[in-house]
Amino acid sequence: MMNHVLQRWEPENPDFWHKQGEQIARRNLWISIPCLMLAFAVWMLWSVVAANLDKAGFHFSKDQLFFLTALPALSGATLRIFYSFLVPVFGGRKWTAISTASLLIPAIGMGLALQDPTTRYSTLLGLALLCGLGGGNFSSSMANISFFFPKARKGYATGMNAGIGNLGVSVVQFVTPLVIASAMYGSAVSCQGFLFHDPKSGLESSFWLANAGFIWVPFIIAATVAAWFGMNDIASAHASLADQAVIFKRKHNWLMCWLYVGTFGSFIGFSAAFAMLIKAEFPEIAVAQYAFLGPLAGALARPLGGMISDRVGGARVTFWVFLAMGLIILLGILPALHTHQFMLFLASFIGMFILTGLGNGSTFCMIPVIFQTERERAVQGQGEAAQQQARLDAGKESAAVLGFSGAIGAYGGFFIPQSFGTSIKMTGAPDMAMYVFIAFYASCMAITWWYYARRNAPMPC
Repeated sequence: MMNHVLQRWEPENPDFWHKQGEQIARRNLWISIPCLMLAFAVWMLWSVVAANLDKAGFHFSKDQLFFLTALPALSGATLRIFYSFLVPVFGGRKWTAISTASLLIPAIGMGLALQDPTTRYSTLLGLALLCGLGGGNFSSSMANISFFFPKARKGYATGMNAGIGNLGVSVVQFVTPLVIASAMYGSAVSCQGFLFHDPKSGLESSFWLANAGFIWVPFIIAATVAAWFGMNDIASAHASLADQAVIFKRKHNWLMCWLYVGTFGSFIGFSAAFAMLIKAEFPEIAVAQYAFLGPLAGALARPLGGMISDRVGGARVTFWVFLAMGLIILLGILPALHTHQFMLFLASFIGMFILTGLGNGSTFCMIPVIFQTERERAVQGQGEAAQQQARLDAGKESAAVLGFSGAIGAYGGFFIPQSFGTSIKMTGAPDMAMYVFIAFYASCMAITWWYYARRNAPMPC
């Protein structure tokens, strides 16, 4: 019977790593990835469902629909603050299984509520908040995986976990339109279908909106079982909440939170808003054919961002990412909106998603380097034992910062859809929101250059 608690874990020891550590680390990574993918799928369910509510007889304003897509990001980001610190308290295996199982609550709840078009808006808001359980999982998942890999491989490991995990956003936007068009569960769950009359084609079609929730249930159960029986807890990674709270005194924790709002906050915010933005600005376009492409490109780019950063440095990649993001809005997205050129709009947004993915990988590559360097500098000249303790402390701190910055970054998933909704409501166009984003990316560029990327930077990484 496999011992789930690893009493000895020394990933920085080459002999230990090659003999047994790498195999164990990879097994935990490849179980973690589908768990995180499902978490992102549940978290982003409303980005698809909101665009289809009118077909099922739900009647809400554009502002209300944008709010439904934004609310899971708000609750998910808040839950991430707490989830950031739970892996060292409960253990990575236990918490991954528990947090994955919790996804059953919003999945089943949405399956039941979406069968009845008289369901109150307040009930849908409650379910949107519960979808935030999926958002919370990211912080604990990233903190957990960071413990398993050596410094030289953390960019790869966190990039793979988050990058493939982020595919859940694209998967939910691709799969959901397919499953709601099929009576796949039939009478097994008393799933109510709807008849929709398309005013463009004049055709009628049946669809089952409740399947958007029910489709994930068997996969969530399977992933929970895999996590419980196949993952490990690391004894040396145990830390109390008080031990981890030291990160709130670290300046670089707050700086990296700001940068991660710019990278991941943009990824998750644009993912949540993309379908509704297409529907609002290009009503003649079939949203389901295109909405998944941007998140797919961003998710696939994240591992690449981590691997490039392992070679050339995360700060350098992050600086150029923010510069390019501002230019794409200015030279691509805004002109496309003004001239109503959908293909330019789509290509520009896919480029933006790719940049957010690269930036997600590069910022998470920076964090372990920053905190290990900082802790090693603090004990310089105090001997090998002090250096080894510094590396252990740095691992715990960087894991907490990975989780906490993921929490703060996720608030972008609320503010971006809300910014679009507010801008459209106030001015009739999303331009005002776009100019705010450009100003924010400029501030991220300045922070990255001054603290991390310039010659003689205080913390080059």
